[in-house]
Amino acid sequence: MDMDIMFDQFPVLESEELILGKIEEKHLQDLFRLYDNDKVFEYCGIIPKHNIQTVSKMIGHFERDYQKRSRIKWGIFQKKDSQKLLGIIECMDFNQKVNSVTIGYYLAEECWGNGIATKSVQLIVKYLFGEVNLNRIHAEVMPANEVSKKVLNKNGFIREGLLRQATLWSGKGIVDLEIYSLLKEDYVE
Repeated sequence: MDMDIMFDQFPVLESEELILGKIEEKHLQDLFRLYDNDKVFEYCGIIPKHNIQTVSKMIGHFERDYQKRSRIKWGIFQKKDSQKLLGIIECMDFNQKVNSVTIGYYLAEECWGNGIATKSVQLIVKYLFGEVNLNRIHAEVMPANEVSKKVLNKNGFIREGLLRQATLWSGKGIVDLEIYSLLKEDYVE
């Protein structure tokens, strides 16, 4: 894993349709719209935020986590309107010993069902295997989150199993998690 590629300069990723870029103060209204919607976080270990000042502070937290090399949060933008934040995709829990990372993603409700999550995961997987040289990418999914499982399956991830009462998620209590992974040796671009 080449951590410097990710953390020396914020990586901006592009496909034909999407840009994964840095979330900045100019995106505050879109970020607030995302975090203010309880439905967006129904299957996440994230508590919705209903105060715009709280959400504004989060932008600084995203930068702090990036500088600490602990997490990268990319804003998801369409190329045709690169100022409108559609959602977030992130990498966290970097494990250099086994060359792996955990990903997570969530979209604004009005963006659901348009293939944006699938294309965002596709773009980040290509980057993580091709440029960062990771060996394993995994995601933790609540069993009821069928849509997220479809996104992962479309990108070649394999369900490894169910971890029963595996973790404490904010606002959810102790939850079961399904683990999905993709190995570099199994990746087909």
